[in-house]
Amino acid sequence: MDKKKVVAPLVCHGHSRPVVDLYYSPITPDGFFLVSASKGRFHTNVEKWRDWRLDWNLSGHKGAVWSCCLDKHALRAASASADFSAKLWDALTGDVLHSFEHKHIVRACAFSEDTHLLLTGGMEKVLRIFDLNRPDAPPREIEKSPGSVRTLAWLHSDQTILGSCTDMGGVRLWDVRTGTIVRTLETKSSVTSAEVSQDGRYITTADGSTVKFWDANHFGLVKSYDMPCIMESASLEPKFGNKFIAGGEDMWVHVFDFHTGAEIGCNKGHHGPVHCVRFSPGGESYASGSEDGTIRIWQTGPEQDSCAANGPSQNIKDVVNEVTNQMRNVLIAEEEKTGTE
Repeated sequence: MDKKKVVAPLVCHGHSRPVVDLYYSPITPDGFFLVSASKGRFHTNVEKWRDWRLDWNLSGHKGAVWSCCLDKHALRAASASADFSAKLWDALTGDVLHSFEHKHIVRACAFSEDTHLLLTGGMEKVLRIFDLNRPDAPPREIEKSPGSVRTLAWLHSDQTILGSCTDMGGVRLWDVRTGTIVRTLETKSSVTSAEVSQDGRYITTADGSTVKFWDANHFGLVKSYDMPCIMESASLEPKFGNKFIAGGEDMWVHVFDFHTGAEIGCNKGHHGPVHCVRFSPGGESYASGSEDGTIRIWQTGPEQDSCAANGPSQNIKDVVNEVTNQMRNVLIAEEEKTGTE
């Protein structure tokens, strides 16, 4: 398969520190949304994008934001931070709805499919489930993770939880009803990215220089591909499932054929390691977040040839400039308020 020419990406500036997590909402009546998180010593941002325009800069954490997510209606956002808290946000106004205090760094968060629960985990090795209908109530705690929690996700209509650790290989599966670990998907290296496909068929994991695909119902290994470098994140195309993307230490976003593992594209542009990649819910584009503090939106499809030759349209350039100016103003205001650099 011939490699496609690379489309000039839409570059979203604004984060003052490395972008470490990205999350797309499902398609809603108002379109789909992207929320992003970054780490920083003094101030961090979680931002939500609609049609690639900045809607809200959610400022409130006092430490790095390691994880972020949106509920399926894109009405609420959640974030997990190094300041020992997870926060619930109103995605329409940017207001903090609740802060869930923890005893150590929180690395992961996830809304349940029914949107009533928020799952968190981190350095405490404890998985907590908060009832969002009673946010002040004590959370339910289930069987401890054997290591510091890196990623979390819900499966099987909120009946199963999958999680990976920062300090050991494998993906563990908890039965929510019993609160116990019932299975482990074995990997040699620590799993830095675990994504459940939109149709619920596959679990995509990145561990070291390998990307794997697992059957999300029977948990058998479907495919395993060796990568050209250590990959931090991978994502399966949601509409046809015929390709996947991966990004890591070489600063590129690679596109691979799902059936053969052959590389069919390579997007260059980031100036630091790529920490996170995600396909949009319709598969027409995908986003990458990097150590360089930028998010890049890459288009998929045959229109890549003309886009690569001509560069981004003037409309796209205008949107980029508008977003950049908005974010610059936000950062200046934050810096003046906090006295940080």
